[in-house]
Amino acid sequence: MMKTFLFVLRKPSYSGLYVQEMLDIILTTAAFEQNVTILLLDDAVFHLKNHQNAFNSAYKNTATLFSLLPTMDVHAIFVESQSLIERGLGADMLTLPVQKIARDDITAFISQFDRVFSG
Repeated sequence: MMKTFLFVLRKPSYSGLYVQEMLDIILTTAAFEQNVTILLLDDAVFHLKNHQNAFNSAYKNTATLFSLLPTMDVHAIFVESQSLIERGLGADMLTLPVQKIARDDITAFISQFDRVFSG
């Protein structure tokens, strides 16, 4: 039976190697045809913001890495609604389609998965 994996991201783009390493783990897990879901909370919602520029950053362009997700059959991307609102972002400002989840529903949502990776 296939396990379900949830990857919870909280940190913003270009905040260090954490995001790049987590994306590498996500893509590797998906490559082994596992059921992968991503949940973006807090400043992590900025990962999907349109028109990012990593030019002045020492890190990879995470928007490019996120754009690979659909090609690896990772389509279950959730964002916490309040995080979007607090940061002035709307779904039309994001590079990938997402599903919104209410803050009050996060605990129940996380409990549905076999494995949860968070940082």
